[in-house]
Amino acid sequence: MPAPTPPLRDAAVLLPLYRDDANQLRMIVIRRTDFGVHGGQLAFPGGKRELQDATLEATALRETEEEIGLPSAQVRVLGKLPPIVTEVSGFRIWPFVGHIEPPAQWRWQPTEIAEVLSVVVDDLLLPDARVTETWQLPGWLAPMAVSFYRVGPYPLWGASYHMVRTLLPRLVAGEWEV
Repeated sequence: MPAPTPPLRDAAVLLPLYRDDANQLRMIVIRRTDFGVHGGQLAFPGGKRELQDATLEATALRETEEEIGLPSAQVRVLGKLPPIVTEVSGFRIWPFVGHIEPPAQWRWQPTEIAEVLSVVVDDLLLPDARVTETWQLPGWLAPMAVSFYRVGPYPLWGASYHMVRTLLPRLVAGEWEV
């Protein structure tokens, strides 16, 4: 008899969007520090739900302020995407899409965040932005095909990749006023 699967833990992230001075739609992505399970990877600000969080939206907003210093007053939540389940870490991640007023300078949590990146959304729509390669990572039994978006020198893959892949057609369709 297989061991019972532990229940999934809820987490939430914010996919922050804004228009720059040239009216280009941009998305904020963070690069995690080199420590931990997701060390060095690109992600969205967010984390696990805490007891004080009345809703998952509150989780996303709290974590965004903690990680990159963006107060919830500067975020207008536009909607949410379907949750993503991460089998490896045991989370059900709820992505919230938000229009933000970016600060003049980001104040990120240096123990968790190495870098805050502002990505031009149109760049993610270019034919060569989405790539599939075969990777062999520690802990994997065999090499696997991994799809990702190129964001500067970094791959945006895993749960974040799936969120962006779901988000882009909805942005192109004009679902939200950003």
